[in-house]
Amino acid sequence: MKNEIIIRDVKSEDAERLVEIYSYYVLNTAVSFEYKTPSIEEFKERIINTTPKYPYLVCEKNNIVVGYAYAGAYSTREAYSWTATTSIYIDKDYRRQGIGSMLYYELEERLKELGIINILAGVAYSEKEDEYLSHDSFKYHIKEGYKEVAHINTVGKKFDRWYDLIWFQKKI
Repeated sequence: MKNEIIIRDVKSEDAERLVEIYSYYVLNTAVSFEYKTPSIEEFKERIINTTPKYPYLVCEKNNIVVGYAYAGAYSTREAYSWTATTSIYIDKDYRRQGIGSMLYYELEERLKELGIINILAGVAYSEKEDEYLSHDSFKYHIKEGYKEVAHINTVGKKFDRWYDLIWFQKKI
């Protein structure tokens, strides 16, 4: 079937493809504040450390993984047990096709089942867009119903430039 889209749980063998997707953001953008792309083994460890407690989802389009989203703990302290953080990355060639919205929708449904009521997302930001950072993630989170709750100035330095971090929150 042409344009068949499936959202499913991550598998360990997805790590190589997820590294390919994520690598673009690490090496070419300030979307991720990592400087070096994690190895496939590091990515497998991240999956193993996330999946026992939180959902980690991939989106396949025509049997190709084109994006992923996952949740994690906001804090290890018990009072924060109803709050999780979210992250999402879409293959640069598949953006603006609704994949992110589908992934976040399923992620939110899974988090609700776990009793999570607050989700937080950290988004890199600069007042002026540049070749490393657009306002796409900022606008996307607003479109998805997130509200800006904190703005931390000049907190991440990448490509010899300072970037802000905006924390978004959504009640689910």
